[in-house]
Amino acid sequence: MRWVSRLFDDRYAWLRLSLLALSGVGYLLFRPVADGPYSPVDWALAAAALAVSPVGVRWPFPAALGAALVFAAAGWLGQAEPIVPQVGATWAALELTLRAPMRQVAVGAGALLVGYLVDSAHELPSGLPTWLYGVTVVVGVPLLVGLNVRASHRLARQAEQRVAVEARAARAGERAAIARELHDLVAHHVASMVLRVGVARHVLSGTDPRVAEVFDDLHASGSTALADLRRLVAVLRNPALADGGAGYVPIEPGALPEALAEAVCRAVKGGLTVEAAIDPEVATLDAVRGLAVLRLTQEGLANVARHAGPAARARVCVRMRDGNVHWEVSDDGGGGSEDAGPRRGGDDGEGRRRAEAGPTVVEAGHGLIGMRERVELLGGSLVAGPDGPGWRLRTILPAGAGR
Repeated sequence: MRWVSRLFDDRYAWLRLSLLALSGVGYLLFRPVADGPYSPVDWALAAAALAVSPVGVRWPFPAALGAALVFAAAGWLGQAEPIVPQVGATWAALELTLRAPMRQVAVGAGALLVGYLVDSAHELPSGLPTWLYGVTVVVGVPLLVGLNVRASHRLARQAEQRVAVEARAARAGERAAIARELHDLVAHHVASMVLRVGVARHVLSGTDPRVAEVFDDLHASGSTALADLRRLVAVLRNPALADGGAGYVPIEPGALPEALAEAVCRAVKGGLTVEAAIDPEVATLDAVRGLAVLRLTQEGLANVARHAGPAARARVCVRMRDGNVHWEVSDDGGGGSEDAGPRRGGDDGEGRRRAEAGPTVVEAGHGLIGMRERVELLGGSLVAGPDGPGWRLRTILPAGAGR
């Protein structure tokens, strides 16, 4: 039934009505002479029925009324059997049932019934059973088919809405679970460490100034991490806080080049060889896109270290072109490791199969999923896949996406 539902989709109304008009023209051209010749009136009414048919593409209600009127006129004035006007009126009623409000459907069905009554009045009352059968075919069948397809479309839309609601509820539940875990586990331990470092600062206040400097740095770093965790928990519990950028902005505008350089420096300290090409114009980015570029770079370099190993050579490229951010992180695979690249597609071997198939865009583990979601929120798309023996991530963040 799915192909039937697609056949009667509103987008294909022009195709259905075009085929109807062509079939009417074919009937008039190849109509058997044995049925009797058409008079000029018959030809005129058949042409009127064909002319009304295209109107139903955009205005199904006027088209249905016009087709019913032409059908009634053909039955009253015509001399031959009005096949073309009758089929046109019946199909117009079907289009009306598919696409118009029910009040208009009732009016259109009534007009079609009047047209059929005018055409077949000579059969009554002796031919009442035949007349009732004709009403069922001409009026009842298009209404029944149209209402059935209409109900199918409504059920399909409701199913899509239900799936969307369930997906939103699942994401909200997952966010809430993550927020609880961050609050109950990570934030608790970080707060304990900050508290103990603060106590140590007071207890060991007379020690070597270098030790005091380390304590001060630990206390400041821990306090900053705790504040960021609390803001992140707030955003997870209420994503609306992040919409205006006021809920969570951990990087100041203009500080992005230094933050990217720091991310590269940390990767180098971890053993990677990193070649960085960072456009100074990234300092002009808004806070939202700037944060996205920083997080993408951090996650991309972390993926290189995790999957390609410390022997890998990575390249970070961040450029500005007409306000768009062109971002890319690639690596050489860590000196030809056989399973360095495919592992990034997932932990169960699915990434290997997809990598061997040579896709342009592949599904990912949790890290790439988070990166892809962040990019899509800003109007871009993340491309991840093998690049020779290594791996490459790249995206374009459109201008003003975060504003």
